[in-house]
Amino acid sequence: MSESNAEAVASAVASATEAATEAAVGGWRRTTGLAGVAIGVVAAGAAAGVAIERLTVGRGMRQKARLALDSAGPYGGLRGTPGKAYADDGTELYYEVDDVEPAAESALTRRRRRLFGRKAPAPVTVVFSHGYCLNQDSWHFQRAALRGVVRTVHWDQRSHGRSARGVSQGRDGAPVTIEELGRDLRAVIDAAVPEGPIVLVGHSMGGMTVMALADAYPDLVRERVVGVALVGTSSGRLGEVNFGLPVAGVNAVRRVLPGVLKVLGQRAELVEKGRRATADLFAGIIKRYSFASRDVDPAVARFAERMIESTPIDVVAEYYPAFNDHDKTEALAHFADLPVLVLAGVRDLVTPSEHSEAIAGLLPEAELVLVPDAGHLVMLEHPELVTDRLADLLARAGAVPAAATVEGYGSTSSTAGPG
Repeated sequence: MSESNAEAVASAVASATEAATEAAVGGWRRTTGLAGVAIGVVAAGAAAGVAIERLTVGRGMRQKARLALDSAGPYGGLRGTPGKAYADDGTELYYEVDDVEPAAESALTRRRRRLFGRKAPAPVTVVFSHGYCLNQDSWHFQRAALRGVVRTVHWDQRSHGRSARGVSQGRDGAPVTIEELGRDLRAVIDAAVPEGPIVLVGHSMGGMTVMALADAYPDLVRERVVGVALVGTSSGRLGEVNFGLPVAGVNAVRRVLPGVLKVLGQRAELVEKGRRATADLFAGIIKRYSFASRDVDPAVARFAERMIESTPIDVVAEYYPAFNDHDKTEALAHFADLPVLVLAGVRDLVTPSEHSEAIAGLLPEAELVLVPDAGHLVMLEHPELVTDRLADLLARAGAVPAAATVEGYGSTSSTAGPG
């Protein structure tokens, strides 16, 4: 690129960044003061990337690309046997069960009989808990890999996916707490896994949910849990995360964001229209905070975008305070004698890998895996690696024979099927 062309691109990027940020937050700035500035700080980093794209790709073409990806994208289409559990406040929690195929179950039963005697115990069940603004489909690749090999349960956290709106939140206006999510997970386990050993797998907020379960129900962990995987998560001190922003920017965001979200949650219909109108900008923000690799399949990126877009702004607002209050460091002691996998992307801006290192530091026997070229959605960005380490954990926990092979988890190429 010549110097004059480079200057032209830089000028266009600067102008487009300013315009994109103003379009996204201008209306909010007029009504919420500093709130618009804070949101603008977050948006500006993504806006530059969007601006570059706009130099070469028209808006109509981008809209057509989204429609094509939505219709052809193979991700998130796996379904199991549906079930419902009920939280202590009456919230309906949706889950799905994938059972072991007969041939695989026969092989596992022979192994268990050698280990435990003539009577075969209940099979190990792997329970997957997803993260904030996602749903059970975020485990698509791992689910595809484990189908038929081991019994799995995938569930949607309250107000996410196919689960109902939280009763306490809708009726009483109460914010969500991580402790409440731990109780929700217990309700799902009671309904979907009433007996037998369990492996708990949690990503981000799902990992916090697992910690809250252990904190509230240590007897359950001691008696039934045989393995734990904590992916891209934290045991506390999330109020110190800077999200890759400069100090002034992150301080502004922390100061006003709770109030901003509360206001936006009260004007959900207007905000949702705004999200649709500024889809390009929000797509850039989502990609920045989800992935680190440059070559992520556009269908996978769009898949993540759809999941996040489907979370209503009032639900986003209800959950936000829970993260600053989250501290389950002491609960990790309940996992000390278990096989544990702690895995994170080195370039995760949401729950930085230092938080995973801190967890592993309190669990010396845990396997710590740090993925260099990975962001927050590491299980979608590098599915083969995550699935490989998860399969090894399941073998260590006795969920599958050590010689078992896990296949069909696919890749992030645009030709990958649903598994």
